[in-house]
Amino acid sequence: QVQLVESGGGLVQTGGSLRLSCAASGRTFSSNYMGWFRQAPGKEREFVAAIRWSDSSTYYADSVKGRFTISGDNAKNTVYLQMNSLKPEDTAVYYCAAAVPSRYYTEYHRPRGYDYWGQGTQVTVSS
Repeated sequence: QVQLVESGGGLVQTGGSLRLSCAASGRTFSSNYMGWFRQAPGKEREFVAAIRWSDSSTYYADSVKGRFTISGDNAKNTVYLQMNSLKPEDTAVYYCAAAVPSRYYTEYHRPRGYDYWGQGTQVTVSS
């Protein structure tokens, strides 16, 4: 059984930084790409960033481009999200997700493009 476990969320002031981590476990786990999504109260889950392991390509939502950086280690089944210059509108529950190797990367920005999800970690940015 595959499990994704996020950590690193918390409370930070506007302009501050946080680093989220996601560790995947499971005897046969492997992925084509992994990503981060977030969901604020009353809103739909939205794409934040993704990384494709084959060539380390990264993808970002326009709202976080230049402030957030996704990275990871495919061999260790881990992915990180470095979040800088945080704004109150970044407040949300952040979810890690992984796509099985058979997935084609064109769906990286949609929740339906992923097969496994973590339980989420809360990020709160105070003004």
